[in-house]
This record gives sequence, C-alpha cells and structure tokens, in this order.
Amino acid sequence: MTTETSEAIDVQSLFSIEGKTALVTGGSRGIGLMIARGYVEAGVKVYISSRKAEVCDAVAKELSTVGTCVSVPADIGTAEGRAHLVGAITDAEESLEILVNNAGANWGASFEEYPDSGIEKVMNLNVNAMFSLTRDFLPLLEKGAKPGDPARVINVGSIDGLQVPTMDNFIYPVSKAAVHHLTHVLAVNLGEKGITVNAIAPGPFESKMTEWMLENFQDSIEQRCPLHRIGVPADMAGIAIYLASRAGAYVNGAVIPVDGGIHLK
Repeated sequence: MTTETSEAIDVQSLFSIEGKTALVTGGSRGIGLMIARGYVEAGVKVYISSRKAEVCDAVAKELSTVGTCVSVPADIGTAEGRAHLVGAITDAEESLEILVNNAGANWGASFEEYPDSGIEKVMNLNVNAMFSLTRDFLPLLEKGAKPGDPARVINVGSIDGLQVPTMDNFIYPVSKAAVHHLTHVLAVNLGEKGITVNAIAPGPFESKMTEWMLENFQDSIEQRCPLHRIGVPADMAGIAIYLASRAGAYVNGAVIPVDGGIHLK
C-alpha cells in the first residue's frame, strides 16, 4: 500500500462546487437561505423551495442577480407538495448533485399543554418529509454521482438534537435527534450507490425560528459560547460548500455541530 504524498493538490478545484445542481428545501429564509446564497455565489444552479410562493419567488429573483436560482414553491409537509417538487425538478433536470434537506418546524408549549397536532407537525416535516424526499430524489441523485465525487445529501439537524434544551421545546429536539440517526442510517445504505449523507447541526443563527430566543437571551447565549458570538451566514455557507465539494467526498454519516462549541458546555 502506497501513499501518494508527492502528487500536487489543486486546492481551488478541491473546494469548488461550480457547475453543480442543488435543491435546498426551506431555502427562502434562515439557514436554508444562507446555504442557498453560498451555493449560488459559488456557481451552483440552485433550486429553492418553500411553502409561501411569493416569498420563494422573491428570494430566487434576488439570488439570480448573482447566479442561477430557481423558485419551486411547495408545501413538503404534504405528500402532494412533495410530489409536486419532485416532479418539477425531475422535469427540469437529468441529475441532481446536491440535496439539502433543510425545511423544518418547531412548536413551543408546556409539557402539560403540548398538543398532538404539534407532535405530528414537527415530526412529519422534520423527519418524515426528509426521508420521503431523499427516497424520491434517489434516481436523480444516482445520476448525479461521479467517480471520486459522489452526490450529496445534507440534512439540517440541530445542536438541540445533541443535548437537552432548557426551554419548553419537547418534540423539536427529539425530531432533530431522529434526523441525526436517519443521517447515519441513510449514509450506510446509500453509500454504495455513490451518495454520501451528512448532517449539519447548527447552533444559534439569526432566523425566524430563533428570533424570540435571540431577542431575549442573545447575551447569555454568547457568554455560553466559547467563541462568544452567534453564527453568521458565512459559517453556514462554508460548511455546506465543504460538504458538497470534493474536499468532503470521503465524509459520510457525520453530524457536524456548527455552534462555536456551545454543545460541549
């Protein structure tokens, strides 16, 4: 067995994702928008999907000023919405190199008052839809896989799936822990098809989901973080670009916290 240490590495090519095609669910705001914008600026043709058509269209129009971004509004919390999204991408593309499963939901309530409808909504969108979309996009992902450069599925979990949060937030962390383990299961099963599956576990970033938390607790969150700050868009774009590039081609089944080290405390 030999190690080819003398072969030069083209670092720029190693981290390039230019020319690839990606779908980012929930790509019109928050974490999804950070990833979508990073991909567009890196030369990726990006499809974004979200439930609100007018918002999705407006964001795609804005991102198209710096690259290629296409809006495909869909409610992926329903089977009909998922079928519409899969059909639209399949009609438009012969292959898909990157699938970012980002769309998610939260529901805050006390344990005594937590409704069954909240459980169903959070688990359905955060876990069931993620599984279903990955399954249904499998043919396009297989066509997007190349020798040494597999197709990528990137699931967005949360550090709340790695620890127990302190607020009344019961099912969301359970759903994100399920996302992390689903990532492990899919990584093993799809690897032989030329597809890697990894998860990003974000800490606090500015988004609609974290708006109330940051308004009330940002100072204490930053004090708890070893880096003494919350995440910024470049942090999220960077990890998503790495995982989609040849630099991340041998990473499979990983759950990567992007939180400045908060989950360690």
